Amino acid sequence: MNFNFLSPVSDSVLAHNQLLAPLSLGRKIKIHSEAEGIPDLEHVKVAILGVLENRNDVNYIGETFNLNEIRKSLYTLYPGSWTTVIADLGDIQKGETVEDTYFALKETLAILIQRRIIPIILGGSQDLTYANYRAYDSLMPMVNVVNVDRAFDLGDSSKPIKNNSFVGKIILDEPYNLFNYSTIGYQTYFNSQEEIDLMERLHFESYRLGEVSNDITLVEPVVRDANIVSVDLGVLKAAEVSLKQKVSPNGLDGKEICAVARYAGISNKVSSFGIYEYKPSQDDEITSMLISQMIWYFIEGVNYRVKDDDFSDGNSHQKFITLADSHELIFYKSIKSGRWWIEIPFLSNVNNKLKKHTLLPCTHQDYLDACNDKIPERWYKAYHKNSV
Repeated sequence: MNFNFLSPVSDSVLAHNQLLAPLSLGRKIKIHSEAEGIPDLEHVKVAILGVLENRNDVNYIGETFNLNEIRKSLYTLYPGSWTTVIADLGDIQKGETVEDTYFALKETLAILIQRRIIPIILGGSQDLTYANYRAYDSLMPMVNVVNVDRAFDLGDSSKPIKNNSFVGKIILDEPYNLFNYSTIGYQTYFNSQEEIDLMERLHFESYRLGEVSNDITLVEPVVRDANIVSVDLGVLKAAEVSLKQKVSPNGLDGKEICAVARYAGISNKVSSFGIYEYKPSQDDEITSMLISQMIWYFIEGVNYRVKDDDFSDGNSHQKFITLADSHELIFYKSIKSGRWWIEIPFLSNVNNKLKKHTLLPCTHQDYLDACNDKIPERWYKAYHKNSV
């Protein structure tokens, strides 16, 4: 196993861990330490991985940071009645250049994902999502990315990559593996009209903060279809976080972001989860504790994953057919979990990497809407993406 890029968890965190109650999370997980080296990853399902890279932050002025406070907060929590085995693999340090850090992260993630270990990436700047995406190049032909963020981060792809423009690089850099990109919790005034129009033209999905806060369950089918979920902590409202972390008086609250993390965990498809834009400050306890709780809820979700998306067995789901706006829409409902999917027809004249009927996660409400002659927005976008 080539994990040369990883440095161990700091001794001060390990010393703090020794003082914790025997049943706390820190005493239950496998930890990469100077003394013991990288733990045995046999049976490990979730791996925590820090990346100390923030040089492509547009506001970078040379500051360094560490993730010790997050680890201390996380280790003090108590696990649920989980069977999931967890490891903390330590940190990837800054490389000579940012590209070196990207390479180290990409290689490390590719190994973990191949071994069916889900990495939780704790990062500096969110452009690290680009390296996360590139880790899938040799693993699968099409990738779905969900960005939980106040902004789309499309940016000007002709300029060097930054934390507010990495999505443009994901879309335009070869190999072209991006199938769908969705943004959850965006706030219109943080996005130019050009970016909003481009999202529309590319048939990408975007869910405004108001929609998400009004009904958090909207998020579930979106992340159920994602391979990568990337969270920008700037999506949180200022009241929820410590001084340096404050971005906007509006945003998701702690309860909502933990719900998003749990939905990401429950998704059978999500194989990497990243939390970015962490900026420690003197009064940091509240941000590190909130991030720890997000990690906790993600692992809780992973622990309760249900294999409910095997549609080859006719007894595992119910099938519903309805007509909406002259389209025949076919829905499936899992008997095991009660979750819903809608079929996207394959268009034979399109040279499409999918080459089959694709099942798109949806909600029960989408089915009810279709029964009332209203085509679900997600179906409409996916259908048009298939026919571009």
